[in-house]
Amino acid sequence: MNLTSLITRIRSYPGLTRKQPIQEVFQKLVSEQTFGPQLPNYGDDAAVIPWGEGFLLLAADGIMPQLLINEPYAAGKAAVMVSVNDVYSMGGRPVAMVNVLAYGDPDRRAEVVEGIKKGCQKLKVPMVGGHLHPDAPDRAPALSVAILGSAKKVLRSHLARAGEDLVLAVDLRGQRGCRSVVSWDANSGKSSQEILDRLEVLPMIAERGWAWAAKDVSNAGILGTTAIMMENSGKGALIDLSSIPRPGDIDKSDWLVAFQSYSFILSVPPEYTSRVRALFMSRGIEAAIIGTVTTDQEVIVRDGSRQETLFDFSQDRITGVRYSEMP
Repeated sequence: MNLTSLITRIRSYPGLTRKQPIQEVFQKLVSEQTFGPQLPNYGDDAAVIPWGEGFLLLAADGIMPQLLINEPYAAGKAAVMVSVNDVYSMGGRPVAMVNVLAYGDPDRRAEVVEGIKKGCQKLKVPMVGGHLHPDAPDRAPALSVAILGSAKKVLRSHLARAGEDLVLAVDLRGQRGCRSVVSWDANSGKSSQEILDRLEVLPMIAERGWAWAAKDVSNAGILGTTAIMMENSGKGALIDLSSIPRPGDIDKSDWLVAFQSYSFILSVPPEYTSRVRALFMSRGIEAAIIGTVTTDQEVIVRDGSRQETLFDFSQDRITGVRYSEMP
C-alpha cells in the first residue's frame, strides 16, 4: 500500500473517526461546567483528581457492540484490559473496578462474565461491584467498565512539548487477536507477573520524571493515537514510518490501525530518551523513537523519500479537545 492510500485508510478508520463526537460531549459536560471542583482534562485516558499527596485516576470504557455480539468472552477480557491500560498509561496503578452489563441471552452473558473473570485474574485487579440488565435485547448488548487507580505523579495527554522524542513502546511477542477488529494480542500466553512487570514501567517513568505525556494505543491505532496526543497538546509531529517496530506476520497497513493489548506512545525529553527506552527493553518491550514533536499544527508522516500530511489541525479535528495555550 502506498503512502497516500495508507493515509486515507488511517484517516477513515472507524477506530479513529468514532472519536469525533467527543468534542460536543466535552464542551457540554466539561467546558461548560459551572459547579464543583474544576479538574481540567484535555484528552486524558482517565480523569485526574488531586487526593492527599498524589492523585486518584477515574476512567470508564465501553466495549464496541460488534465485539460483544461476535466474541463475548474476548469482549469481557478486553473490557478489563483496556481499563487497566488507561490507568497505567497515566502513571498510575489500579485499585478496583465496577461494571455495567446488559445482555439478555444467559449463555452469552455467561461468556462475557467468564471473560471479565479471566481478565481480573490475569491483571490482578478486583471487580468489586456493578449493575446488570438481564432483560436487554440480544441485538443490543452493552458492557462498560469503570476503574479507580492511584498515582504519585501523572502522565498527561496534553503535555507533549516541541523538540521531544516520540517513543513507541510495544510488545511484538504476540499474535493476531479478536476477529471482529484488527488487533494484536500480546497478553495471551504470558503470566500475570510478566504482564504486570511490563505495565509497571509507566508509573516508574512518571515517578522518575522522565516524561510528562503518554497515551495508551487502543482502537485509534499507532498513528491515530499519536495524532490525538498532538491535537490534545496543540502541537504537530514528524513521524518516520520506517522506525515503527512491527512483527513480521502482519502487514504495515493493518499494524498501524491495530488495537494493541500492550502499546504506549510517550513524548520524552531527549535527555531522558535513552533511559526510557532501556527501561522498556529490560522488560522485553520494543521501544523506538518514531518521530519528533513540532510546533506546527500538522502531523506529517514520512516513508522513505516521500512524506504527506496525516492531519492539519488548523482545519482538521479528531476529538476537537486541545490545550492550545501550552508554550
